Amino acid sequence: MDATEVLREIADRVEAELDDVIAEMDRDMAGAISAFAADPSFAAEASASSRANIRRYLTVARRADDPPPPDVPPEAYDFARTVVRRGIDTGVIYEGYRLGQQTFWRRWMRVAREVAPGPELADVLEDSLDLLSRYVGGVLGGVLAEIDREREQVLGGALARRAETIRLILDGAPLDAASATTRLGHALDGHHTALVLWIDATEPRPGALEDAALAVARAVGARRPLTLAAGATTLWAWLGSRGPLDAGGLTAGAGDTDPAVRIAVGPTLPGVTGFRRSHAAAVAIQRLLARNADCDRIATYAELEITTLAAQDEQRAAEFVAATLGPLADETPAAVRLRDTLRVYLDEAENAPRAAARLHTHRNTVLQRVARATELLGHAPGERRLAVELALELRRWVRPPA
Repeated sequence: MDATEVLREIADRVEAELDDVIAEMDRDMAGAISAFAADPSFAAEASASSRANIRRYLTVARRADDPPPPDVPPEAYDFARTVVRRGIDTGVIYEGYRLGQQTFWRRWMRVAREVAPGPELADVLEDSLDLLSRYVGGVLGGVLAEIDREREQVLGGALARRAETIRLILDGAPLDAASATTRLGHALDGHHTALVLWIDATEPRPGALEDAALAVARAVGARRPLTLAAGATTLWAWLGSRGPLDAGGLTAGAGDTDPAVRIAVGPTLPGVTGFRRSHAAAVAIQRLLARNADCDRIATYAELEITTLAAQDEQRAAEFVAATLGPLADETPAAVRLRDTLRVYLDEAENAPRAAARLHTHRNTVLQRVARATELLGHAPGERRLAVELALELRRWVRPPA
């Protein structure tokens, strides 16, 4: 094969392993960039940017004899805008591209050795690195120019004042509540219920997140929410009220919104401290929901407070689930069905008829499944009731360790 064919073959093989490459990049970035590990929406946008950049570079590599210009993928622009909107230091962009290039280059070299193990390998790697360096340099230049444009827009006018004030509050900076209220147009001396709204689609319907926040506010009789775009697919919102809001109303309010929108709801808490703490709780709920695409579209801190606390250390939580549930923690459909039945059965104080009604099945079916779940546990669920119930709840959100 000539050099062009070799590069094309390497590109094809790397693309076949793309999911593994992206997973490795995500792990590297989570270990090095705190915002990546703390916020699933931020991590998802960074991951989408990495995937789009790799696909674009593979196209460049396949046409190495006449490479196309290193156009910046839309996902990379979205991620750059998110960095600006969140007030994150631009160094995150440099660090992300550095880590991504290192991870990708390791995979490219490994595949290159398999495709061209002979004396031509050195020339292949030299050509590949030259292409990669020019691609990353071109894309990074475009991304940084977009950051400058976004910063000019965000740093001017009321939007800039709102974003800066919200970030100061969330950072715990000393702030005069009266002047902050004026800048935000949102009373800080009342109660606050934070929402994190996001959508998994890369191109959400314009206004879908804002419409959902407004619908939830109306459902509970709250004033128009204070909102801040936290990324291309994420919106932070706060509902102001004179006291606690009805949790049922919050959940019902999401019913008439875009079904792609997902919502994490923090507790209702008073004052500036409550503004900050409710948001932190909503972000924690979002981390749980983001792990499970099949769960409800909306969840409240009141529902998942204990689960959130127990899942803060995800690795230890996964180990606890595996040790407590044993084979019952497996990912097979049968194990899922047994876990769901046992969870409802215990929640209904081991009353089989009530559990059957909730599960829309027969009482005898519930008892048969509970008996099978008991076999897999190796003991009656009631012997370690608290541990079993907590493990069953955690298993809905946390995958068992590999």
